[in-house]
Amino acid sequence: MTDPLKIVIVGAGSLRGHELNDALTESPFADADFLLMDDEAEIGSLEAVGDEVTFVQRIEPGSFDRADFVFFTGDPVLTGKHWQNAHRAQASIVDLSAALEGEPGVLVRAPWLEETLESPGKPAPNLETPAVVPAHPVSVALALLLARIGQTSAVRSASATVLEPASEYGRAAMDELHQQTVKLLSFQELPKQVYDTQVAFNTNAAFGESARFSLAASESRIRRHYALLACGRLPEVGIQLLHAPVFHGYGISLAIELDTPATIDQMEAAVAGEHVDVVTAESEPPTNLSVAGQPDILVRIRPRSGKNEDTTHFWIWAGLDNLRFATLNGIACAIELNRLRPHGEVQ
Repeated sequence: MTDPLKIVIVGAGSLRGHELNDALTESPFADADFLLMDDEAEIGSLEAVGDEVTFVQRIEPGSFDRADFVFFTGDPVLTGKHWQNAHRAQASIVDLSAALEGEPGVLVRAPWLEETLESPGKPAPNLETPAVVPAHPVSVALALLLARIGQTSAVRSASATVLEPASEYGRAAMDELHQQTVKLLSFQELPKQVYDTQVAFNTNAAFGESARFSLAASESRIRRHYALLACGRLPEVGIQLLHAPVFHGYGISLAIELDTPATIDQMEAAVAGEHVDVVTAESEPPTNLSVAGQPDILVRIRPRSGKNEDTTHFWIWAGLDNLRFATLNGIACAIELNRLRPHGEVQ
């Protein structure tokens, strides 16, 4: 009988850590032994793992001994501090914090896209790969949609306006959005320690100079990951990222022009499939509320003319749960790595 896999989640107290914990118990890794770890602030807190409750533990030098997988889900600084120990322990590393992008040998991956788009010569993980970074959820969504549309007609041009939620930057960003909303309604001074600008009731194309995060860096990451996934096989996309005053869920407004005319039915049939759920005109369009907890991208397609006729110009409105979608891509990366391991089958 094969011993169960040992899976370590570093940053278990973060939003991504919670999401990953829940998703793993519903995945092929459900029978694994889980070890939850975090920095000093989260040590001792209780977390549910399936039907069991466990403590978040301190990260020690030997914490990664005999670990099969280590998921980094917390602050990038935490990842940078501990990933080498996990690597020396010969664990397969999945970095949901994106801190390791740019490290030698580390790959940006989206296994779902590989099922749709063949890219000969594109680097693939092997037993020597030190870690994989799951691609940004928006880059995965755009690549999936455009790869499928391209099977119906070549895409002449594409541009996307992306609305980003506060939860993409963690609990502190969500708390500040909430506090700003309350303060504005009571005419009090706004807290700006995270964003260094007003985000409540406001849409931002940039944060303040002293913000903890950079919207430009996030936009650059989406573009970079899309280019890595496309590998020259998908059309270029103009991408603008705006930060919206919402807690969860990405919204993507995608304008496309095709080489040859298509009908709504053809477009809907092209994009529908695994990981994409088409919402027809008879139903309510995707919203931040409707995508919450959903594993798939919800998509509404309409002609730019507004008329139901053959056309080359379409609007696509897509929504996805940023935490859930990113987490499931991370698990897909782990499944891909698990096939390479000497004792590779998930029990």
